[in-house]
Amino acid sequence: MTRRELREQVFLLLFRAEFYDSNELMEQMNLPEVEEQMDMSEADANRCSNEEKSYILTKCGNIIQKLDEIDASVNAVSEGWKTRRMGKSDLALIRLAVYEMKYEEDIPERVAINEAVELAKRYGTDNSPSFINGVLAKLV
Repeated sequence: MTRRELREQVFLLLFRAEFYDSNELMEQMNLPEVEEQMDMSEADANRCSNEEKSYILTKCGNIIQKLDEIDASVNAVSEGWKTRRMGKSDLALIRLAVYEMKYEEDIPERVAINEAVELAKRYGTDNSPSFINGVLAKLV
């Protein structure tokens, strides 16, 4: 899988995690069925190695563990739209990008922002790409 495809799978798991109580998040992420829940076509699932599945689950778990820090960063720069008011897909994309910007040194900030905007075009509303770009640009 490409990095973009891996990132998309992380986003989809983060989005799903939005529907669980915070006490259940890590427990839900550790379930063996999570691999089966990944939104992959059969062809993608067949070509996704165990290493890639592990990467997706580990990255998602790392983001969930740092949600308080990530959300504090986002809330500090977003005006009128705190994380509790944001759409779930936008919030999941912002969290993913902020994590990559702050904690993954091998991903340039502009790449994390661009990837979030591209995923927003696919999964968000018409306003999602510009909203996400605006929030993330304030963090640079």
